[in-house]
Amino acid sequence: MDDIIWPPKSKAPRPRDRKKVKTEDPTDLDIDNETIEISSEVTQPDTVEPKIEAEPDKPKKSRWWRFEHGHMSKKKWALFITVMAIFIWTGAIASYRLYSRYSYFKPAVTDRVKNKPKPVEPTITYSDLTGMPVDPSANGRQVTAIMIENSLDARPQSGLKDAGIVYEAIAEGGITRFVALYQAEEPDYIGPVRSVRPYYLDFIMPFDAAIAHVGGAPQALIDIKSFGVKDLDQFANSGSYNRIASRYAPHNVYTSIAKLNSLEASKGFGGSKFTGFQRKKDEPSKQPNATSVDFNISGALYNVHYDYDAATNSYKRSEGGKPHLDERSAAQLSPKVIIALIMSRGIASDGQHTNYGTTGSGAMYAYQDGIITQGTWQKADRRSQFIFTGTDGKPLKLNAGQTWISIVDSGKIGHK
Repeated sequence: MDDIIWPPKSKAPRPRDRKKVKTEDPTDLDIDNETIEISSEVTQPDTVEPKIEAEPDKPKKSRWWRFEHGHMSKKKWALFITVMAIFIWTGAIASYRLYSRYSYFKPAVTDRVKNKPKPVEPTITYSDLTGMPVDPSANGRQVTAIMIENSLDARPQSGLKDAGIVYEAIAEGGITRFVALYQAEEPDYIGPVRSVRPYYLDFIMPFDAAIAHVGGAPQALIDIKSFGVKDLDQFANSGSYNRIASRYAPHNVYTSIAKLNSLEASKGFGGSKFTGFQRKKDEPSKQPNATSVDFNISGALYNVHYDYDAATNSYKRSEGGKPHLDERSAAQLSPKVIIALIMSRGIASDGQHTNYGTTGSGAMYAYQDGIITQGTWQKADRRSQFIFTGTDGKPLKLNAGQTWISIVDSGKIGHK
């Protein structure tokens, strides 16, 4: 065994460089030469080092938000590109569809905006009687005319300030009387109501008005029937009137528009068809020439005076030397337009009552906007409407609002 030759020592490899040692078949040993050869190398370190196994590296967590190529394998990188491509493609399709949808509906929205109905502006209706703005239903109502007394015992009257048009004339004995026309306004206290005369019918028939009165001159009652005037006589319809205790008869009969409208409805008076006066807007003059107006109608107690009020563009009325007031409100009567019609006056065939020549033509004086307009009036027949014409031959347009028309004898008009 001393003859056994050991292979030279070899340097021990590092643990990570170690490889398995191949050992040839023991039959390869040469016995005859008493020599044992080992073809494979035997690693025999000088010292035996403890075998230390290296710990495997811990797998790093995937960080998908990092886009550096070195952090991902080729497969992962390809997968990432594929996913991003799909995401971008999907977003593009979604954006296109959204845009297409918006473009599709946009014209419809525009059409709705264009075709959106405009807010309905309130319709302004003007009164056929006064030219003032009124409720649209007002022009379909019945025009109601009421005979109102003007004796000293009747003053102050009620309801005159609300009338659309007032006619003033002498009844008898120089005492004037009014016929007041209403349509849109509805005062609830009007009076005193008195009897009617034939020429007052000539004033109201052009307006297709119903007449409220307490009896009347015999000829007037005949004319009401013969002309088919809508009659509201108190004698036949006492329930629509009342007598007040604060005044004595015959100066104590009062009524209201509501009562008379109810009476008109019960009689089948459905409304009035008429042609009113031509109207215009106020045009106050910067140089008024008629700020003080006087109508000498019959005498001191019944003569009329007007003062022009520039602030309201109206005329404040006085009679008998005192302001003409409304009983309940104590407001002074202030018509927008005052007109004097020059007519012939006489005594009726009964020898008692006054009579006027209401048809034909005559001189006219109109006051509005602080100025005077001279012209003529024309009336073809008793049913026809008055036509007012200026000296230029053109129809005279009146301011909207209350119009007061007085019948005056020739030469009894003054102004300054």
